[in-house]
Formats: sequence, C-alpha cells, structure tokens
Amino acid sequence: MAPRSCSVANALEVVGERWSLLALREVFFGNTRFDQIAANTGASRDVLTVRLKKLVAAGVLEKHQYSDHPPRHEYHLTDAGRALHNVLLMFKEWGDTYVTQGPLPLVYQHSCGAVLEPRVVCAHCGEEATLESLSRAPESAA
Repeated sequence: MAPRSCSVANALEVVGERWSLLALREVFFGNTRFDQIAANTGASRDVLTVRLKKLVAAGVLEKHQYSDHPPRHEYHLTDAGRALHNVLLMFKEWGDTYVTQGPLPLVYQHSCGAVLEPRVVCAHCGEEATLESLSRAPESAA
C-alpha cells in the first residue's frame, strides 16, 4: 500500500525539521544574519548551512548579500515564509499548553491589547475549526 498523498507530508519535507523551524523563528524575530541565527538556535554551522540552503531552494527564504569582503548574507522571508508565521504561533501555543513547565518564555500581546491565544477559524463563517467541526470535502475523499 502506498503512503497517503498529503499536503502535511509535503510541507514537512520543506520545514519539518527542528533546525529549519528554529531558523524561521529567528528570522521572524528579525535575526536575519547567519551568526545571529546560529547563536539563537544552537544549531551547528554545518547543519544550519544545509537547512538555510533548503529553505532558500524551497522559496521560503531569500538570501541577500550584505558584505563583499568577506561575503556575508542575511535571510529574508518570502511570501511563503511569512505564511508560516501562523504555523509557528500554533506550535508555540501547543508547547505552552502541553510541554513548557513554569512561566512561559514568550507571551505575545495582540494589537487589541489582549494576550494572544491563536486559534484556527473558518474564513467563511468565523467559527473555530475543531476535530469535530471538520470533515473531508466530497471531492477530496478519495
């Protein structure tokens, strides 16, 4: 039996590895230079180099040279990279709820003034998407 064709699996091929997600976290925080990303993730230089190349090749990040001697680059989010922001917010929410012990290391405040509690909602009706509220659309049930 062949594995199920799935966009989750396809996405994980691009970003489904610890150092890739942590590198993206750092770029979201404004740390765009290699040394900043390496210092804040704890990734080895070799591993981080491979992950950043993969994210650039996949169109998640763009590489921009900021120094000629020696050649140095920073990494900027593409539209595809910016679209991963909500994915990281949901990972953070899950980690806050089920993994992190003690005080939370980071809390976001929304522009409305409330502490952010991210949720996935239906763009059509605005209701929260839960396991119970979802079913496969008939044309994708194959």
